[in-house]
Amino acid sequence: MSYSWNAKLLATAFKQDQFPGESLSEIAFAGRSNVGKSMLLNALTDSKLAHIGATPGKTRSVNFYKITAAKDFILVDLPGYGFAARSHQERGIWAHLIEDYILRRQTLRLLIHLVDFRHGLLPKDRELQEWTAQIDVPVLVVFTKADKIAKGRRKGLLHAYIKDGLKSIEVPFIVSAQDKTGIVELRQFLTNYLDGE
Repeated sequence: MSYSWNAKLLATAFKQDQFPGESLSEIAFAGRSNVGKSMLLNALTDSKLAHIGATPGKTRSVNFYKITAAKDFILVDLPGYGFAARSHQERGIWAHLIEDYILRRQTLRLLIHLVDFRHGLLPKDRELQEWTAQIDVPVLVVFTKADKIAKGRRKGLLHAYIKDGLKSIEVPFIVSAQDKTGIVELRQFLTNYLDGE
């Protein structure tokens, strides 16, 4: 069975009234600035769809990508949070945009919480975990930048993070957009997750 995805940009929204109409199931990426959201999106779709900026916090909009797969869906790239170099006002606008999307989007099926494997859950990540648990949104934790951690250390580090109390519908995936670790497995899991709806 093929798990390959074809992707195209469907919409870019800087405010809620620019969100496209709700039709297909949606999977959204959320995570701190510089966690590697755009790189992971490109690795999953085997494309250069998402722009990767040299400056953390590059994504200021909610980007909707139409994915053609075994079951078509929308992949949603949310602005990164927690980057101090942006103004307080601008970060507030992003926070409201992310909150509006997660709270109001009826077609949201899964929130993928991207966490840098080197650091684990930082305070803003814990805030997101607590909030999504309160509003009953299913969350899958995906650890990024696995290539920065020696293979022999990964299992122990993963267990330490799980023991520390993270919330995830499945054992977190460990991925690297750089060397493609875990990319096929994550794509397969998400395909099967949507098939099971």
